[in-house]
Amino acid sequence: MDELQKKNINKTDLHFFRYCEDNFGINRGVYNTIDQWFYKKDIHCITERRLYIIEFLKCAFGPDKGSDKFGKGRGKVTSRLHDFWIQKTKIL
Repeated sequence: MDELQKKNINKTDLHFFRYCEDNFGINRGVYNTIDQWFYKKDIHCITERRLYIIEFLKCAFGPDKGSDKFGKGRGKVTSRLHDFWIQKTKIL
């Protein structure tokens, strides 16, 4: 983890959300869904969970950004999270 990433990971919740909002264009609802999803996957350590959040967002958006990437309606974010998790666990 480089210094910039370490700095972002250790920000307050509001500032970490704003980092995600600025860099990936997600809104608070999408952020909360992602955070809760990883928490339910037993990633309880906040710094570890934030690393997963950033990794997921980089994977989900690539060079693009914006909440509309997940589409309208329920389940779009969670289905992308599920796909990400399957790929992540295959690597481990």
